[in-house]
Amino acid sequence: MVSNMNRRMGQCHCGAVRFEVTLSDGFESIRRCTCSYCRMRGAVVAMAEMGGITILRGEEALTRYRFHTGSAEHFFCSRCGIYTHHQRRSDQNLYAVNVACLEGVSPFDFPEVPVMDGVNHTNDTGKPTRRAGTLRFIPAD
Repeated sequence: MVSNMNRRMGQCHCGAVRFEVTLSDGFESIRRCTCSYCRMRGAVVAMAEMGGITILRGEEALTRYRFHTGSAEHFFCSRCGIYTHHQRRSDQNLYAVNVACLEGVSPFDFPEVPVMDGVNHTNDTGKPTRRAGTLRFIPAD
């Protein structure tokens, strides 16, 4: 069951796009990915189920990008360029949301972030998703 603690407000950098999201399991599913696009983007994401994101303002400012198989749809603000979320390739019923866009959340809030092997994607290999490693943030003293 999803609690109200999992409901968050978010926006892009310039504020043109504002949204509300209900995270499926809070921050238990945070991750990064090694695929070519995610590697360059560098975002930490958390999951929301289909219908779990409501665009409150700026839907017309959202731009979509698809690559490779075209099944994952990535959304970003056409004004400031910030990636807000994407529909996942491996589970089309889930969206991955950029945690840096959520009010009061920073990717540096998480001391460890699992990194998934997107280069050898489960939809390409037929094998279970493999964890490629762990990204660690160690604050300076």
